[in-house]
Amino acid sequence: MKLNAIIVEDEKTSRDILKNYLAKYCPNVNILGEAANVEEALVLIRNNDLDLVFLDVEMPYGNAFDLLDKVGDRTFETVFVTAYNYYAIDALNAHASYYLMKPISIDELIKAVDYVVEIKTKEDALQDEVLVPKTNTVNGKITIPQQDGFEVLETANILYCKADDNYTEIYLNNNKKKLVSKTLKYFEEALNGSGFARVHKSYLINVNEITKYVKGKGGHVVLSSGKEILVSASRKADLLSYFK
Repeated sequence: MKLNAIIVEDEKTSRDILKNYLAKYCPNVNILGEAANVEEALVLIRNNDLDLVFLDVEMPYGNAFDLLDKVGDRTFETVFVTAYNYYAIDALNAHASYYLMKPISIDELIKAVDYVVEIKTKEDALQDEVLVPKTNTVNGKITIPQQDGFEVLETANILYCKADDNYTEIYLNNNKKKLVSKTLKYFEEALNGSGFARVHKSYLINVNEITKYVKGKGGHVVLSSGKEILVSASRKADLLSYFK
């Protein structure tokens, strides 16, 4: 698999070393450009269809995490390349695929590239398995607790549920909203097996209401109402499994 990549590193010598290593030991990596700072990197990212970004942490006028925040949802993998090991946890939280220490070990570099290839291969296979959304509706009902009793809702009429601290906002397909004094975790368990997927820490959606999925690190879905909802990278596979 060919990987389109860029190198984001403020030191030219370090960029040259990495580029030469990749050319010699990882010929499947196609370097489309180099950036010395966050702004240059943003231009390259926005103007290219990338699979991989080799990313130094410390740069002038911002760092790697500032860059990823500005990019937002992304389709490419990241390999951090740094002389500092204390960014490892932050890199992991930013869904980095690999963490390379300087000076770069050729063996570790090859492992990093191979790991990204493995990730992209699995993602492509999963994408290929996704079919058009199911057309069948979800049957069943759910009770919503109220002060004087409870209200009964058809689960098929629920578009999505959104967390609001210890409350949950339930959005219905008649443009109405219910605020319930239960956590989103409560509704995730209550609606288990009824065609609802937890796609984000704040969202539980009716899978039957999805009209479109847009690829990204996690990607996002578009519901029948037009509402767009981000999908967490860690929950992407679970969501796509509904459409196999």
